[in-house]
Amino acid sequence: MNGVKKELYEKALGFLPKEKKDKIKRFIKYEDALMSLTAEILIRAVVCSKLGIKNESVKFNRTTYGKPYLEGYDDFHFNLSHSGSWVVCAVSSKPVGIDIEKIREVDLDIAKRFFSKEEASDLFAKEDNEKTEYFFELWTLKESYIKADGRGLSLPLNSFFFRIENDNVIFVSESEKKKFFFKRYDIDKGYKLAVCSMESHFPEDVEIKSFEEVCKFLCER
Repeated sequence: MNGVKKELYEKALGFLPKEKKDKIKRFIKYEDALMSLTAEILIRAVVCSKLGIKNESVKFNRTTYGKPYLEGYDDFHFNLSHSGSWVVCAVSSKPVGIDIEKIREVDLDIAKRFFSKEEASDLFAKEDNEKTEYFFELWTLKESYIKADGRGLSLPLNSFFFRIENDNVIFVSESEKKKFFFKRYDIDKGYKLAVCSMESHFPEDVEIKSFEEVCKFLCER
């Protein structure tokens, strides 16, 4: 997303309703504004492409827990996430969640607060050179599930746990009655990406588009 020309940035703003434009313009840092703008035009492009409607017809709202949804389409679910240089989106006919995180130095002790006992135990049993990467493997899986569930942080982070064995994701929750499925994607060696869905089918690869390509698509709608 770096290096987006001002003319293209302004054109992208034009695809959004006034309240969204005003919100983006209030960002102090250009990088934050660009990230938010990219997420906004990305989901609009995806909606227009999947549903065959015009951008002007796209209207979003939020649930009581704050999760965005598309008005008028009960069988269209989506979720967005961003970190570093990436903005990602997942869509499904059932609730879906996605999370991407840039791998960075982190105080691993926070796992004792936000992870289950099982997850923290698995993490600290890893070799030192594996701990940070495994931390973000677990973090993105947990975030993707929380976002798919839709209740946000009202869902206790230690009320369920993940374990990765032989590259397989194991999900355990005593209170969860619904069936969830998970998939991890490698789109950048410096990031971790996880998707949670109530559908078992996932695409094999992530479709990658540039800011310019997304803008061009919306221009042609």
